[in-house]
Amino acid sequence: MSTTQDIPQLRPAALTVAQDWLKLKAYLAGQGLDLQIDPAPRQFAGGFANLNYLIRIDGGEAVLRRPPMGPLPPGAYDMGRESKILSRLHEQFPLAPRALHLCLDTNVLGAPFQITEYRRGISFRETLPPELAADAAVCAQLGRTMIEVLATLHRVNPETIGLGDLGRPQGFLERAVEGWIKRANLAVDGWATQRIGSLIAELSTWLREHRVADGATGLLHNDFKLDNLLLDPQSFAPVAVLDWDQGTRGDGLFDLATLLSYWTEAGDPPAMHAMAQMPTAQPGFPSRQQAAESYAAASGRELSDFRFHRVLAQFKTAIIFAQLHARWQAGGTDDARYAGFGELTEGLLEFAHDIARQRAF
Repeated sequence: MSTTQDIPQLRPAALTVAQDWLKLKAYLAGQGLDLQIDPAPRQFAGGFANLNYLIRIDGGEAVLRRPPMGPLPPGAYDMGRESKILSRLHEQFPLAPRALHLCLDTNVLGAPFQITEYRRGISFRETLPPELAADAAVCAQLGRTMIEVLATLHRVNPETIGLGDLGRPQGFLERAVEGWIKRANLAVDGWATQRIGSLIAELSTWLREHRVADGATGLLHNDFKLDNLLLDPQSFAPVAVLDWDQGTRGDGLFDLATLLSYWTEAGDPPAMHAMAQMPTAQPGFPSRQQAAESYAAASGRELSDFRFHRVLAQFKTAIIFAQLHARWQAGGTDDARYAGFGELTEGLLEFAHDIARQRAF
């Protein structure tokens, strides 16, 4: 079906964020694991947050995963949470890679880190290869696959795999509202435009006034999108779901809304396109509304209150970019992409405002 190859998408060695590989090798030797450091591990390309490396341990491939460098928002990039999920989730959800090792000792690499099973596959971010972008059938398949995988995840019973104590599902949406409002005000302090401040205040009021009760509780990925889905390079069948550090239990509609907050359509405002997260504006992908209706059919959930989830998730996505911009402002990263995230934050908040006012889905 395709000639797309599953060669790992790695950064050039010169652009890899180096770690103290000698210290890591010594630490892992003490755990009975042999890390190969010649040649040095290479960092996977893509992403704005966690740092992921292809490593070789005991002659086999694995993934080293650690938080980004510099100061971190409270509660973010939780390696312990992710390792706990991946130690059990594969029992009912085979697309979850297995956890292999967790280190909470920050003296080794400066932050907690984990090692997980490596799955070979391809991933797509903001663009598709030209031959696939022109194939509406492939685009339709990718859209269906995202929804089907998410609905399958939400059918997992956390209690039966030892994850019944993960997170606090009671009051999940209320805490999400108040937590993201607090993060918003912290993230924009000192650099926000007057319009950003006004939008945060208006959206905060709207979210508090329109808050809905928690729906059915299930296991959430909390950042599910196309680039977190590894695919077979020939059939595009799913191979793995990655990046579980935000996983928790809560209302599955919030997981769906988070996915749709990255789901760009051709007629969207510039900020949605500038966010460059998924290639869903290509012909063949379903619209956000069609994707939501497909999820409802697969999960049995109804969508009468879904606008609240959409506004909350779009607000959350805007604030994530605000946090990244704040890291750049504070000197926590010199990645030039982060410099434009202040303007992007404003545009995404405007789009959340449009959703709240029923001018967009």
